This record gives sequence, C-alpha cells and structure tokens, in this order.
Amino acid sequence: MKAFFPKGQQIDETRLNDVTKLLGENVGHRDLLIENLHVLQDEYGYLSRDTLAALACAMKLSQVEVFETATFYAHFNVEEKAKTSPAKACSGIACQMARPHPLGPNIKTVPCVGACDKAPINDTSAATPALQNYPDLAQYQAAGGYDILKKLQARDISKDHILSELEKSKLSGMGGAGFPVARKWRFLLSSEGERALVVNADEGEPGTFKDRYCLETNPHQVLEGMLIAAEVIDAKDIYIYLRDEYPHIRNILLTELNSLRAGGLNKGRSLHLRRGAGAYICGEETALLESIEGKRGLPRIKPPYPAQSGIFGRPTLVNNVETLWRVQEILKKGAQNFIEAGYPRFYSVSGRINKPGVVEAPSGITIRQLMETYCAGMQSGHTFKAYLPGGASGGLLPAHLDNVPLAFGELEKYGCFIGSAAVVVLSDHDDMKSVVRNLMDFFNHESCGQCTPCRLGCEKISKILEHGKLDIPLLQELSAVMQSASICGLGQAAPNPLLGYLTHFAEELK
Repeated sequence: MKAFFPKGQQIDETRLNDVTKLLGENVGHRDLLIENLHVLQDEYGYLSRDTLAALACAMKLSQVEVFETATFYAHFNVEEKAKTSPAKACSGIACQMARPHPLGPNIKTVPCVGACDKAPINDTSAATPALQNYPDLAQYQAAGGYDILKKLQARDISKDHILSELEKSKLSGMGGAGFPVARKWRFLLSSEGERALVVNADEGEPGTFKDRYCLETNPHQVLEGMLIAAEVIDAKDIYIYLRDEYPHIRNILLTELNSLRAGGLNKGRSLHLRRGAGAYICGEETALLESIEGKRGLPRIKPPYPAQSGIFGRPTLVNNVETLWRVQEILKKGAQNFIEAGYPRFYSVSGRINKPGVVEAPSGITIRQLMETYCAGMQSGHTFKAYLPGGASGGLLPAHLDNVPLAFGELEKYGCFIGSAAVVVLSDHDDMKSVVRNLMDFFNHESCGQCTPCRLGCEKISKILEHGKLDIPLLQELSAVMQSASICGLGQAAPNPLLGYLTHFAEELK
C-alpha cells in the first residue's frame, strides 16, 4: 500500500504494509478503530507512534483522531517498551481492604478488575481463569434452551405475550437505572428506522462481578434473552460490548456466537462482539454507543435518547447482561413464579464477610439478612461498621441502618441507590476516610473530562481528601455542583460516598 505522507508523523511504509495485512478487511471500517487498536497491541505489545500513524493512514483517518482515541482508553499502551511488563495489582476497594499491607510505590495499579470475591488481586493475570465448564449450545438446548425463542420466531407466541409477561413481572433493568424493561422495549416499537440492540457487558462499577458470573456459568441464558429482545423489536444488528478485563468470557462468546450462527438461531441478524478498553465511563449507555462506533467514550447530551437515535443514529435498545438473563427466566417459568420468588436478583457481595461471591436473593433483602443468610457473617475479629449498597457510586451507609431494603426506591431515602447491586461490607478495621478517598480517586481517574463539574470536581475532592483536615463546606459545595450540573451519571453520583461519610461518620471528622 502506497503511503500518502500527510502532515505530522511520517509513515513508515513497512509498518503500513504490516498493519494493512494484519487488519485485513477490517481496515476499511471506521467503527472498528478500537478493535483494530486491540489487534495491533496484541501483535506488537504496545502502540508506537509509527504504528498509530500507519493505522491512521490505512483507515484514512487523521492521526489526531487515532491518537486521541488510543490515549483515551486505559488499556492501550502508547509507550514504547517491551512486550513484557511488571504485574499489575487491582486498586479496587475490596482489594485495598483485603491487603494486610499497602502496596509498594513501584507497583502499578489498575482500577477494579471485577474479581472482588477473590480479593486481593495482586497480579491481574490471576483474575483471568482458564475456560471452565459451562453448558454449550447443544447442552443448553437439550435442557429446553431456545424453546421460547423458536416459538416466538415461528409466531407460536406473540410479541404482545412476551411484553405482557415482562410487564406483569415488573422486571426493571439490572444495570443500575432500574427502568421498566417492557416499557423500554415498547419505545423501540414506536421508533422508525432500522433498529439495533446493544448488550451492555461493561460492568465497571467497583464491587460488581455479577454479569461475569452470568456469562461464565450459563452464557446461552443471556444470549437467548438477547435474541428474544431482538426478535420483539426487530433489531437487524446486535452488539455485545464486553469489558476488556474478561478475556476468558470473550473466548466463550466467540465460540457460542459462532454456534448460534451455524445453527441459524439468529435468523440472519448480525451478531457483533466488541471489546471495551478500560473506561468506566462506557458503562453509561451513550458513552458505550460512542465506543462501539470506534470513538472516545464521551457521553452524549440527551435527548435524543438511544431509543430515538442510538448506534449510528439508529433506534437502539440497550440492555444489561442480568436483565436479559431474567428475561429468559421469566418467559420460561412465568411472571408469577418470578413474583412469588420475591423478584430475585444477583448481588455481588465482597468485603469483610466470610463468604464473598454472587448471591441470588429476593429484591429488598437487607444487608443484615444478606450477610447472615448467604455470606456466613462477618470475618472473625471484625465488627460490622458500614456498607456500600450499590458499589462505589451507590453511597455509604452505617451499620445501624442495616434494615434498609436493598431495592429501587428504598435506598434513595438515605441518599443512596442499589444500582448494579454491588454490596461491599466494611468493618471496624476500615478507616472511612481512606475508603472514601479510594472511591474518589477512582472517579477522578475515570472521569472522561468532557464536562467541567465532573472533571474538576473529582480532582478537587480527591486532593482535599489527601490532607488531614477537611474543608467540609467546600466539599459540600463541590458535591452539590457535581450532582446538579454534570452531564452524566458519573459526575452526578461520584459524591455519594463522600456525602455518606460526612453525614454518618461526623465523629471521625474531629
């Protein structure tokens, strides 16, 4: 391929030819920029200036556009160094709590890797297990899997029946917002244009690992829910956006998506698997859409909402992994069964308990019931002191509020929310200021920087928490501005653990 030598970094023709050969037909698709960056980093171990310049030339993009995308995502290494790098440790709150001693100054840390039940993760490669046994397509179908989908495709059951069952079940989105699922699907039915479905498998909330559990143990339950949703809204394209920390799940999905295509279960609907690249902000649905399009994950201003103008400007349904898991379950067993079971959901439980892990329990269970019934109580020598009911952004509550239902509409009374149901249990061994500082450092690191309240607010709060004496009026003022003026949920929710600390642990501020 002949280089055209644009202004800026000049093109190395040998590298250009290598890049073009590596990427093959993907080199001509603008939306595959992030995928192509992954391929090149997998090949070379890092993204050199020559490689980025060659990629820009091959894809007919500006070098600035390629460079700013590569540097936006934490998992792309644009420094020229050897393929081998020192082990990285997880800096998530569960791992910080579980370490007997602080990490040394030369240890590189990364944000929560979604393995909080195995904390502490001092080598992130250990957080990626080998492929384990799970029911493949044949085994899943032998147990009645895809029967609902086939009946829907054959019109033996109607779309209205599906939507009525979901409405009866009162299923809400399990990714954080808790919006009624059937109502969200109906929005798409009234939208004009070619529709698309996006599966949000980018669970980046510190303390959350339930979607990982779903995809590791029974991926086809999620995939059947996905195909049912696509059939109901008539989505021509389905995109699964998977967080990059789960490479073993990517291998599972690559295998099973090929099985679906081979078996014709997708009925001609295009199935796309996209890798995230280490950006918490892409858990926000519009930032996720930008990332699938091969861009920086900057949240969009709403309206328009994804149901009106989503991926590539098309009406788009965005659902979370557990939401689609529950769709299949409800349609198979019936809405009444789901109701009688107490509207069950998965809780990711970690921290100072004897049995961390994913717990399936009725919605509205209390933290006390969760710990005693499912998690074998507190660790020996630890006294229950506080908890995060919904991960880093869900706020902070003291132990004496242990009877608050962990459900939508309940925690909000205390300035908290259930979100993705990431429950982190804290004890008298944990310094609350250190906990809050860890969480605010995470938000400061993950802010996309698009809006001033979040960008500067997270940074300022993190710096204030470094000092011994806190300027409480300033912290409260910063929090109020972030909550009211930030573009998306990251900036709006980031102050929640800080405000919980200021409200419930005032004695520690003296």
